[in-house]
Amino acid sequence: MKNRKRHSPEQIVKKLRDADALLAAGKSVGEVLQTLEVSEATLSRWRSQFGGMKSEEAKRLKMLEDENNRLKKIVGDQALDIRMLKEITKGNRQALSRDVIPCRRSSGSSPSRSVARARFSISRDRASDM
Repeated sequence: MKNRKRHSPEQIVKKLRDADALLAAGKSVGEVLQTLEVSEATLSRWRSQFGGMKSEEAKRLKMLEDENNRLKKIVGDQALDIRMLKEITKGNRQALSRDVIPCRRSSGSSPSRSVARARFSISRDRASDM
C-alpha cells in the first residue's frame, strides 16, 4: 500500500488540467488515473472542490478555509468562556469553587486554562446529577 500524499492546491489544479487534456486526447479514465497516481474518488472530489479554478484561486481558497477553521476555534473557546462565567455568576459558586482552578490570562495557550475548563465541565455534570 502506498503512503498517502498531500497535494497543494496548485498541484491539484495542474493535475485536473492534465486529466482533462489526457481525456481529450482519447485516453481512458483508468489510464488517466494511473498517470496522475490518484484514485477515481480523489479525482471526483478535486473536481467538485477545485473544478474550473485557477491555481491562485485555489491557493486563496485553501488560505480562507484555514483562517475560517482558526476563527471557528476561537469562537468556540469564547462560547465556552461565556458559559463558564454564566454558570459561576448563577450562584453555583460553592460547588465550583472546590473544583475550578482560577485561570490567569497569558499570551498563548495555557495548560491551566484547559484544566480549568475540564474541571468546570466535570463539576457542571456533577451539579446537574444532584
